[in-house]
Amino acid sequence: MTQRARPRRLLLALAATLAAAGAHALPPITKASPTPKSFLFGVIGHPLQHGRDEAVLKRAIVDASQNYPSFVVATGIKAVNEPCGDKLYAQRRELLNESSAPMVVSLAGSDWSACLNSAGRSNAIERLNRLREVFYADGESLGIRRIQVTRLSSTAKFRSYAENAHWEVNKVLFATINLPANNNHYRPEAGRNSEYEDRLVANRAWLHRLFALADRQKMVGLVLFSDGDPEVTVEEGFSLLPSFQTRQDGFAEVRKQIRAMAEKYKGKVLLIDAQAGAQHAEPAIQWRGNLGHVNMAADWAEVRVTPGAAALFSIKGGSAGTNND
Repeated sequence: MTQRARPRRLLLALAATLAAAGAHALPPITKASPTPKSFLFGVIGHPLQHGRDEAVLKRAIVDASQNYPSFVVATGIKAVNEPCGDKLYAQRRELLNESSAPMVVSLAGSDWSACLNSAGRSNAIERLNRLREVFYADGESLGIRRIQVTRLSSTAKFRSYAENAHWEVNKVLFATINLPANNNHYRPEAGRNSEYEDRLVANRAWLHRLFALADRQKMVGLVLFSDGDPEVTVEEGFSLLPSFQTRQDGFAEVRKQIRAMAEKYKGKVLLIDAQAGAQHAEPAIQWRGNLGHVNMAADWAEVRVTPGAAALFSIKGGSAGTNND
């Protein structure tokens, strides 16, 4: 090799080394994550709460399942004037279990908190525990098709609270939370609020878990189902609660917590309760920032979820028209 050729070959070798190093330094080519597909879910808004017969519930189950939803949530299994006995509980479980779609049961206050024993005294706690045994014995929904759910009772500290459950569909987190409509079962009598206070602690931990999970998994939305309306989108200083209840608002803490956590959450939060809204003839979503709320004014509703769209949720109640967010 001549003296002239040696520097030229060294320069070529150095250039090849640098080129190879640069190639390895480039980030790997990755495909963008596909947008999750849109889907439907159904909601049954406690059609029995006004003393109507079981045929209304049967029809609502069929109607809410007709378009093959991913699941249906039913709030309330009985009217307040119906008996609180095991026979009726078992009968309603059998009926809801016949749903063609996966059926998640969210308890209403009329199912347990208004129950009285033969002496006319409250036996709400005993009836609530019985409902947990009848409807939440395992980690599945009801229905001919079933989905897996995760229950708060899987945590040792809150092993009684099986009615609070969560599940996921296409990057949206869904959850039930036990908030009975009768002022969250707050009892004004002194020394009578052990159930309310214990459930307040459990629900506080439950909401922390749900928002943390939705944030960690980058969920595009979080949907909560309850019986009572905690008024999360109502302006401060204005309440729809009757005046006799406003002296002690049983929903005050949960409302404050949901609002605070929703402000920090990047997705949308939707609360669906079983109370008939006074302002709308059909269910409609009312928004306060990223926090939405629906009073179920119809026997059933169909909700379409469209990840990636400006309107993540759109809702149609019964045969009524559609309202978008």
